[in-house]
Amino acid sequence: MKKVIDSYEADLTKLTQSFQKACADADFKEYVYHLNIQEDILMKYTSQLEESFLEHKNCNSCKNLESCPNKMKGYIYTPIHSGKIISFSYDMCKKLATVEKENAYKNNLDLYEMPKELKDASFKNIYKDDKARVPIIKYFKEFIENYQKADTKPKGIYLTGSFGSGKTYLIAALLNEMAKKGEKSILIYYPTFLMNLKASFSGNYLELFNSIQKVPLLLLDDIGAENCSNWSRDEVLGPILQYRMDNHLPTFFTSNLTLEELEKSLSITSSGVDKVKARRIIERIKQLTIPLELVSKSRRE
Repeated sequence: MKKVIDSYEADLTKLTQSFQKACADADFKEYVYHLNIQEDILMKYTSQLEESFLEHKNCNSCKNLESCPNKMKGYIYTPIHSGKIISFSYDMCKKLATVEKENAYKNNLDLYEMPKELKDASFKNIYKDDKARVPIIKYFKEFIENYQKADTKPKGIYLTGSFGSGKTYLIAALLNEMAKKGEKSILIYYPTFLMNLKASFSGNYLELFNSIQKVPLLLLDDIGAENCSNWSRDEVLGPILQYRMDNHLPTFFTSNLTLEELEKSLSITSSGVDKVKARRIIERIKQLTIPLELVSKSRRE
C-alpha cells in the first residue's frame, strides 16, 4: 500500500511541477485560469492545455487562412470541461466560419461532370474588354431582377458561339448569383451526362432524371456535342424540356451549334433521319429560351 501511495504522490508532484512550469508564462496562466476549472483538474492536462493555448494564440495573430499554422487549418484545439474531466475538440475559427458562411450558397449548385471551379464563377471576373458580352450581361441583370417578381419566370438563354469564348463561365456566374438568393440549380456537361445516365439504368436512373427535370434552374452545357440517338433525343431530352416548358422552369443551353445546326444534328441517328422529332426539340428550346450569340477570341490556354 505504501508503494502505491508513494507512486501516487510522486505522480502528483510531477504533475504539479509541470503545471507550475507552464504557468511561468503569464499568458498561459491567464488563459487556463480564465477557463474557471479547478487547478487540480487543470494540472492533469497541462500538455494538452499548452497545445490549446498555442493554437488560440496563433489564431489571435492570424492574418489569413492560408497562413494558419494550427494542426487543422481553420480550427482551434479547444478544451471542454465536464465534471472532473477535460476533453478537447477542434472548433472552427472565426475566419473559417466567415468563409463557410460566404460560401454556403455553393450548396445550391450541383455540378455533373463540370469543373468545380465553376462554383467560383462571378460577374466581377468576367472579361470587361469584350463588347460581345454586353447583351448577355444585360439580359442576366434583367433575369435577376425579374425572376422573383414575375408570376411567370423569365426565359433562359440558348448561348451559341465560338469555342472557348467563355459561354459556360458566363452562365455559371449567373447561376452563382441566383444561388446566393437561395435558388437551386444544376449544371450539366450534357454529353457525359447522357453516358452516365444510360449506365445508371439499374441504379438511380429515375432519381437522377427527376432531379434534372425539376430543378429550378438548369444548364445543359455543350448540347449538340453528344452522339445523338433515338433514346437520348426522344426519351431523355424531349421529356426534360417538355416538363420544364410546362412548369416554366428557366433552362439554359450552351452550344457551338446554332439552333439550325442543332436541329440538323438531332435529326440524324443510327436509325436514320427524323426531321419531325428534331423540329419538336428545337421548338421546345425556343419556348424555353432566347437565342444569344457570343463570338469572341478563345480565353482558354
